[in-house]
Amino acid sequence: MSTTTAAPAPATPAPAGPRPATPAKRRWGATVAGVLILCVMLFPLYWMLNTALQPESGLLEVAPVPHEVDLSGFTSAIREQGGHLLTSLAVAFGAVVICLAIAAPAAYGLAQFKLRGTRTIVFGTLITQMVPGIVIANALYSAYVDLGLVNSYFGLMLADASLGIPFAIVLMRSFMVAIPTEVIEAAEVDGAGRLRTFVQVVLPMSRNCLITAGLFSFLYAWSDFMFALTLNTTDDVKPVTLGIYQYIGAHVGDWGSVMAASVLSAIPAAVLLVLAQKYIAAGITGGSVK
Repeated sequence: MSTTTAAPAPATPAPAGPRPATPAKRRWGATVAGVLILCVMLFPLYWMLNTALQPESGLLEVAPVPHEVDLSGFTSAIREQGGHLLTSLAVAFGAVVICLAIAAPAAYGLAQFKLRGTRTIVFGTLITQMVPGIVIANALYSAYVDLGLVNSYFGLMLADASLGIPFAIVLMRSFMVAIPTEVIEAAEVDGAGRLRTFVQVVLPMSRNCLITAGLFSFLYAWSDFMFALTLNTTDDVKPVTLGIYQYIGAHVGDWGSVMAASVLSAIPAAVLLVLAQKYIAAGITGGSVK
């Protein structure tokens, strides 16, 4: 008796559907989206520069593209705000020195010394950044009057440094925790004390982190307006933020000078960000892995 085997039924073709995007198409899509987002974010900067190059035009009469480059707004801004820019530079760099001088030893102590309540201290340091600036400014003003620090460079440096100290402590502690204890122990075996070990071993190893913390401290101080307005009652110490603020009123006619001063005030921060870009990336991610 013979048996016949049924032929297998033909496979049903899969329904046609949209093909998955290739990696090249995904990269192009991400690039286009990134460029569009970048254009949106940079448009205010472009419009600020565009207005500064057209000082004779009203704010509503500015052409999308300047037909003729006019630098008279920058000339006026340098003449009127040049001294204020130098004041901001002095105050910002002074605040960086004070911030690092306080934050680096504090971060090292929290990272390497077995202190009780370290996590509580770090958490409290983070909480201080949530306090509104106007509250701190009002409290500082009363203390500054008693200490004679109102209308002084050092007083403004000290106040601006307080903006960056909490962030610097948290950032540098996360980096210094990852420093091998063997390195510190080797320095102590060679006869170095704690201070010498900190200065000659820990600080050089923390260069990227120090630059990152210093840059953010500079940006905090450079853009400060609240402390500059509250802790100064005269024109003896006037940062550029106050100078630009005094431009603005109910009847501002010279918007070209206002925008030119804003462009000039953005240049130092932009230059520092470009120069320290690689150190920022290494400093922020340095403490993430050990």
